[in-house]
Amino acid sequence: MRGIGTLTDSESGARVVARPASTFKVRRRGLSPKRQAEFDEWIEKWSVPIDGPLLDWNDTFANADGRDPERGVVLDIGFGHGESTIQMARAQPDYDVLGVEVHDPGVVTVLDAIENDPLPHVRVVYGDVIQFLHRVGPESLRIVRVFFPDPWKKPRQHHRRLVRHDMVTALTDRLEIGGELQLATDIVDYAELMHEVCEAEPRLTGGIVERPDERPLTRFEQRGLDAGRPITDLRYRRTS
Repeated sequence: MRGIGTLTDSESGARVVARPASTFKVRRRGLSPKRQAEFDEWIEKWSVPIDGPLLDWNDTFANADGRDPERGVVLDIGFGHGESTIQMARAQPDYDVLGVEVHDPGVVTVLDAIENDPLPHVRVVYGDVIQFLHRVGPESLRIVRVFFPDPWKKPRQHHRRLVRHDMVTALTDRLEIGGELQLATDIVDYAELMHEVCEAEPRLTGGIVERPDERPLTRFEQRGLDAGRPITDLRYRRTS
């Protein structure tokens, strides 16, 4: 079937995904010279490169006092403008957060919060999560969040959607036993797809849930509500 990704084994034992098409829409929006200078400075301090060896969270989130190895790690995929990432990082300081995004304005907003809020338990991956996953080891994540991924609404674009069987398998490989996959969308048929592929993963249990209180209302979600689109939240826990 056109556009279906393939899963391959990696050296870590957690599978990786190969896709023939990107899962995000390129949005061209430049930064002001001042903001670009800040971006260039902060990305060197607070980002995790896409390429490289398997990550050790104690190194990734090292601080002056040494990191508690029992801290859970959250992978926040496609954080957009960054509102939910920043607000949830403030509210959940006991989790280390690795946010992944491709669009400069959202990335620099989160970098600004890391630098000046400050949020020293947050790091940024500037790029495509599919290309980055080989650096994340098996059973190493407490939570994976995918809130309002690019919807690719046209039927001929559906193969570009991020949350498909291959990606759910690869993300489940990386969840701890008891870890959670948290999803949200305002596109009805995408919610149905998310539900279908998660239900098909035998290591996950869960389903559609009421809107969680801890998930902040972002401007993107508000636009969906204003347009009359229903919001669907799904939560799944890895049980085996």
